[in-house]
Amino acid sequence: MISDSVKKGVDRAPHRSLFKAMGYTDSELSRPLVGVVHATSDIVPGHIHLDKIANAVADGIRMAGGTPVMVPSIGICDGIAMGHAGMKYSLASRELIADSTESMVMAHGFDAVAFVPNCDKIIPGMLMAAARINRSSIFVSGGPMMPGRDLKGKDASLSTLFEAVGAYTAGKLSACELEQLENSSCPGCGSCAGMFTANSMNCLCEAIGMAMGGNGTIPAVSAERIRFAKNSGEMLMKLLDAGLCPRDIMTQQAFENGLKLDMALGCSTNSVLHLPAIAHECGIDLSLKMVDSISKSAPNLCRLAPASNTHVVDLHYAGGVYAVLNELNRNGILNGGVMTVNNMTMAEAVKNACILNPNVIRSFDDPYSVEGGIAVLWGNIAPNGCVVKQSAVAPEMMRHTGPARVFDGEEAAIKAIYAGDIQAGDVVVIRYEGPSGGPGMREMLSPTSALAGMGMDKQVALITDGRFSGATRGAAIGHVSPEAQAGGVIAAVEEGDKIEIDIPNRTITLAVDQKTIDSRLSKLEKREPSVKSGWLSRYARLVSSADKGAILE
Repeated sequence: MISDSVKKGVDRAPHRSLFKAMGYTDSELSRPLVGVVHATSDIVPGHIHLDKIANAVADGIRMAGGTPVMVPSIGICDGIAMGHAGMKYSLASRELIADSTESMVMAHGFDAVAFVPNCDKIIPGMLMAAARINRSSIFVSGGPMMPGRDLKGKDASLSTLFEAVGAYTAGKLSACELEQLENSSCPGCGSCAGMFTANSMNCLCEAIGMAMGGNGTIPAVSAERIRFAKNSGEMLMKLLDAGLCPRDIMTQQAFENGLKLDMALGCSTNSVLHLPAIAHECGIDLSLKMVDSISKSAPNLCRLAPASNTHVVDLHYAGGVYAVLNELNRNGILNGGVMTVNNMTMAEAVKNACILNPNVIRSFDDPYSVEGGIAVLWGNIAPNGCVVKQSAVAPEMMRHTGPARVFDGEEAAIKAIYAGDIQAGDVVVIRYEGPSGGPGMREMLSPTSALAGMGMDKQVALITDGRFSGATRGAAIGHVSPEAQAGGVIAAVEEGDKIEIDIPNRTITLAVDQKTIDSRLSKLEKREPSVKSGWLSRYARLVSSADKGAILE
């Protein structure tokens, strides 16, 4: 056992004495040491209950003959960090989570690891760590939040409230109604109820084979979630016995499966940042060209919030992720021969799953669209690509041409939106919010939700070198690469320039001649970093562009 390096032999007597100082017995030290890395905290609704999930995983490990060891992880709540300087730390924290988890596992000689995340950057950060350490691992999320209620008694979630702020600002909602939504939209623990980034990544863990069926959809408050955690702990010990490790599972074909599910579910555009970063740790290149190629071949079978009023719990009771994967497999779309943490192939794991509600999961022959939920656009303003969640774009905005309204930073854009300065037909451009320029590539949920709440999401487009929350809907185009800070063409856009967006044909064009663009770029002055101290300043110097997954180089 790897853990023998910290607990076996005469020369490890000092090490054993430290274990015994914590109450470990000789019997416990004779078994495999299994890390349970969990992100429990009192500041993230998706994590506030993870101690219970982690304890259930530990129970499963003990039942199967292992010795669980609890290890904490940080985790940022994107919702609380949204719309202010705190969002600069969100994406960047992915690297801290990967680095610190790798450090804890390698320093203490764990034989295997159970990862217990739930929200946005914690999941990919832990997946990156799992790829690096390459010891038998399994992922056990905390599960999605139940939907809340809106003013009409219909299901609601956090995105409902963000859009309500825009409606209130436009005079469409009273202060009393806003307060009612504030108290009813998020009813308890779990990752926010729609197909936002957290739930997207938890579902994708099933598709890339790193979690058992139900990981992304079993409700946080359900007893089934506790049973799932215990079963996962037991399964991890089987993986250890079999010697099955993350890089045996996370292969090129497994990541292709992840992208295919991504397209079928209409996942958050943040997945296009995270999957390439995780693949990079496995030595695999996952390019935007591959993303768009898969989008053109994998149909969109689900429309979940924010694209509809259907939530992740509805997906669970409709058959879950495995039902979607089985539908893809039956129609020759899935790579069924890849291995999974079930200690069997993907095809074997999903073969008994079926669609229980065709209103939630459509069949392959009756998709919402023949293309996937995410599209990659190319053009002179984004020569290295940019992304849009096309499944959440209104039909009338799939093609749009309008004058640019240019803002250097999110705050200025929000101020203009709330002041009523944005008109129907405009294209809002928010720049210097990229991985390096932000730094940290902030999510733009506040401006997109304000536009939606004001009823302008079907009239106004928004493009940025920053990114979007999975809760964003509308013609919101992010990850523009190269970013403004790196001298990308988005830095040369001027107020009133025409921007042409054609999502079906995958193009985005600044309607300005190349000579003028080159002249504008040549006159740009080098922009000083917006953060000059702390670890974010190091991040800004080291981070790659969004099209490469915003990895540290």
